[in-house]
Amino acid sequence: MSPTNIAIIGAGLSGLTLALALHRNSIPCTVYEARMAPLDIGGAIMLSPNALRILDTLGAYARIRSQAYEFDHLFFRSAKNELVDSYEFGSERYGYHGLRVYRNVLIRELSAMVTEREIPIQYGKKFLHVVSENESSVTWAFDDGTTEMASCLIGADGIHSRVRKYLYPEMEPTFTNAMGVTATVPTAQLRVPDGYELPVTIMNPNHGAFVIAPQLSDGSEVLIGRQKRAPQLDRDGWDRLLSDKQWCIDFLRDGVNDFPEIVQHAVSDIDPHKINLWPFYVVPKLDRWSSRLGRVAILGDAAHAIPPSAGQGINQAFEDVYTLSLIMAGAGTEMSFNIGLTIWQQRRQERVDKILQLNAQIDKRRMPRSADMDDGSHAPFDLQWLYAPDFDAMVVEWFDF
Repeated sequence: MSPTNIAIIGAGLSGLTLALALHRNSIPCTVYEARMAPLDIGGAIMLSPNALRILDTLGAYARIRSQAYEFDHLFFRSAKNELVDSYEFGSERYGYHGLRVYRNVLIRELSAMVTEREIPIQYGKKFLHVVSENESSVTWAFDDGTTEMASCLIGADGIHSRVRKYLYPEMEPTFTNAMGVTATVPTAQLRVPDGYELPVTIMNPNHGAFVIAPQLSDGSEVLIGRQKRAPQLDRDGWDRLLSDKQWCIDFLRDGVNDFPEIVQHAVSDIDPHKINLWPFYVVPKLDRWSSRLGRVAILGDAAHAIPPSAGQGINQAFEDVYTLSLIMAGAGTEMSFNIGLTIWQQRRQERVDKILQLNAQIDKRRMPRSADMDDGSHAPFDLQWLYAPDFDAMVVEWFDF
């Protein structure tokens, strides 16, 4: 049985994009968001051609491009400021340059598009738990005491997903014992040398990596950031640490004299109000992304966690969303929706696994190596499979609709 109305938990990037993709395929849906208004949080994210192709198909790319910073490569330098490697993140040959855009800009535009298409969004509706599920519907409860029913419930509610609790009641995301501290500063403050290309990661064997990434359409602002090992804290503990702005500034400046001058300039003047901190969690590989009856499913960060080496976390969430919408549009009398979900997860997991292999290759290339070592590990990556897929044809191949 195909779903006739879809409930989406979470009005973040994945949930809003799923709503637009379902609407494109004439599938009714409603989005439920715990917050009282659209999310206005988070820094900039990087979008690669595979995700931009999806956003373009849905009509969002043209709305965000003028508000984003375009680039084609990520650069990696040593502590002595020598160029070590570069990694392609976009190109005209893939149809799109890479974009770095503020998360709230993308959410604002996606929310506006959802409103324009008269797709219902209900704010202030915090999902609690699934009440019941049968072969044709699912019923769930909100924290305000109300319940709702739909033919399918999709959890697009992030790495700490409440919907995932229905599938895995005992599972919790795993803290990686690492966290990131970032700030934004004016690009002019860096005194970038002529010919010095950004975004760049400067790797120091004693102090770790320092990231500098332009944002805003004119590149007039950069994110600066570092990672560090850290013990696990509860939410209050993380909030207290973030509120200690001087600690964050001191960490960004720690060992700065062992970095090139561009880093020293970057941390010379940091606005405490432009600091962010976040702990890194991962989700272990899951046996299934949907319930046994197929009326509850999860996607994006709720279903899988992708380390940041290849910059594919949010980009793969968009792939989840778009391919799932095609499955919902194509599932019919010749195939049960539950079987469709199973095949979708298998094929999507195969692609996620391939990206994890790419991450391992990228991490290997960042390791120290002797000058006379030539193991072929620095050969250019073949990224056509990642950046230029035809998703519609891909799903047709999966299911032969």
